[in-house]
Amino acid sequence: MAFTLQIGEEAPHFKLPATNGNTYQLTDFNEHTLVVFFTCNHCPYVIGSDEVTRKMAEKYIPKGIRFVAINANSKNTYIEDNFPNMVKRMEENKFPWLYLYDESQEIAKAYGALRTPHFYVLNKERKLIYTGRAIDSPRDTSKMTVNDLERALEEHLSGNKISIPVTNPIGCNVKWEGKDAHWMPADACDLI
Repeated sequence: MAFTLQIGEEAPHFKLPATNGNTYQLTDFNEHTLVVFFTCNHCPYVIGSDEVTRKMAEKYIPKGIRFVAINANSKNTYIEDNFPNMVKRMEENKFPWLYLYDESQEIAKAYGALRTPHFYVLNKERKLIYTGRAIDSPRDTSKMTVNDLERALEEHLSGNKISIPVTNPIGCNVKWEGKDAHWMPADACDLI
């Protein structure tokens, strides 16, 4: 079995606390498309691409696409990734997405999150139609030449099959509890 959720597979259920004080589960979202992405507070690839992600969310939310961020990084690896700092980050940046906390890392494992950021696009049936990166230069968006997430969303909205449904996410690896900061599970590998 592959580490990362495969195209066509059903999204694993989750029930996680959010920075706004509520708890959300996968079935709470009734939008026709859901973008779930694994992120964190400290990663330079996340911070570098936050505004591109914000612009995409602002563009696609009115078109019925919901963005939901999940932080699964171990707070024991980077204290900056703890829940109070998630709340602070959302208060300071006012991002247009929910920010959920996967402290147990069960959801990150279920989805097979490799890096921060790592995006998953789910259709109305909550089956995976795209996974991987948003853009090709998340740390320095001035060097961006490709926006794979936007291409996938545009193709999906126009009723077309996603032309490139899998790309490799670019970013810091997920910080797994009790492991070295650069550790990856043995069965985790590049997606393509």
